[in-house]
Parts: sequence; C-alpha cells; structure tokens
Amino acid sequence: MSPVRGVVRKIDHLGRIVIPVEIRRVFGIVPGDDLDIALSSDGVGITVTKVENTCTICAGTDGLVEFKGKLLCITCRRSMVATLPMSTPPSPQNITGVG
Repeated sequence: MSPVRGVVRKIDHLGRIVIPVEIRRVFGIVPGDDLDIALSSDGVGITVTKVENTCTICAGTDGLVEFKGKLLCITCRRSMVATLPMSTPPSPQNITGVG
C-alpha cells in the first residue's frame, strides 16, 4: 500500500512553502493567521495546525482581550469580576490626616 500523499510543494530559498488554496479554504486559513509548525508525535513528520485565538478558560471567541499574555473572552472576564470580593470605599475616619 502506498503512503497517503497530499499536494507536493517545493521549499523556496527562504524556507517558505505555499499552502494550496484548497487546503486554506477547508481550514479557513487567511492571510495573517498564525500556524503552529511542529514535529509529529512519532517524530517522522511535520504537523501544521491553525492557531485559533480563543479564551484560555472556556475556548470562547467573543470579545477577546489579552491579559498578562493570556486571552480572555467577555463572558469569563465578567464572571471573574463578579466573583471578586466587594470592596468598600474608605470612610473619612480611616484616611490618615482627615478628621
């Protein structure tokens, strides 16, 4: 049985390859997308995986914001804020130099 082959491409002098448009369409890859290039688990091949920008906590994609190097969606941010203890504003008696 022959090994399964996809589309054969040459690497240019800068080490680049072109991903065929058919494959880009199937995986929704557009200019500017990040791709993760790694050794396959068996160490014999190379895997290319589209990096999806998703929330670190729930994998959601709505309203993503980066916080300390991690992406958080609006739902998880709201949930985190809701769980924070309520702080009470300082009373004038507790502020040094007042009263």
